[in-house]
Amino acid sequence: MEIYDVTIIGGGPAGLYSAFYSGMRDMKTKIIEYHSYLGGKVNIFLEKVLWDVGGQPPILGHQFVENLIAQAMTFEPTICLSQKVDRIDKEEEYFIISTNTGEKHYSKSIIIAIGGGIYEPIKLELEGAEKFEMTNLHYTINGIERFRNRDILISGGGNAAIDWAVELLQVAKKLTIIYRSDELKAHESQIKKLVENGVEIKLHTEIVKLISNENKTAIDRVLLKENDTEYEITMDEVLVCHGYNREVSLEFCDSIAPVRNEYKQFESEGQCKTSIPGIYAVGDIVSYTDKVYLLVGTFNDAVLAVNSAKKFIEPDAASYAMVSSHNDKFHERNAVILVNK
Repeated sequence: MEIYDVTIIGGGPAGLYSAFYSGMRDMKTKIIEYHSYLGGKVNIFLEKVLWDVGGQPPILGHQFVENLIAQAMTFEPTICLSQKVDRIDKEEEYFIISTNTGEKHYSKSIIIAIGGGIYEPIKLELEGAEKFEMTNLHYTINGIERFRNRDILISGGGNAAIDWAVELLQVAKKLTIIYRSDELKAHESQIKKLVENGVEIKLHTEIVKLISNENKTAIDRVLLKENDTEYEITMDEVLVCHGYNREVSLEFCDSIAPVRNEYKQFESEGQCKTSIPGIYAVGDIVSYTDKVYLLVGTFNDAVLAVNSAKKFIEPDAASYAMVSSHNDKFHERNAVILVNK
């Protein structure tokens, strides 16, 4: 049984920065992440440009994730992917974290960093749809160049669908948007851009069938139903933006169940402490007065939670880590960086 100083549940921005900062505090650290990849909700908008991260020039989402991961790996935390934490118990001086794989993890403290929960795209409930996910059926965009000079069908009328449509204007050969309701639900300014660029928008319309090519490897045509009329159209790519399912279940034994609010967030008693000593929450899953639900707030939460965990384990420890500009941990790394400048 290997016991960690801190186990971080969730590998998004809050969890990744918590891992970096816990390394600065000499804590033996583990991250448990449900998905097979790190980065959290930023993976939904990898091609979007982020402007509001302090000290960071405008950066694409995928580059930001790469930087977060590289920083988190500085002190070599243990990473466990494709595991969902089902239940947390406590025995003596450590917590027992059970996952859906049957594994158990042991830790002196826990930082919950699951954001708004586990996000999974709402997929098309059509026979055989899943087999096209490896070719030309998409639920997000991981590289906009893939869509250059392509005929693209977008299903959805919310902000995600319309924002992607605006992004794709610069590369697509043709864009068609379908939405089953009677009006789009996105920002008016974004819709206006599509109209001004001649994008075809079909309301009261939905996909009823995906028709494959001769090799059965990709979608060749789509059967649409517009009002009561069905007809086929040909296209190269299908992007489905029907929203996301959100799952925030996380069980605790009765004696260590932290207080949550009506939105399933953990209520902080200050310093990102939950109502249970040794359990902390960061990012979108924690609630407190003047909480900032932005990336900059996430990083502050991580520092507060790690410092709280450190003091929980070692009451005589300093209240916070030595700043990096004077921290001996970075001397050798700094030397390498300076030599390469």
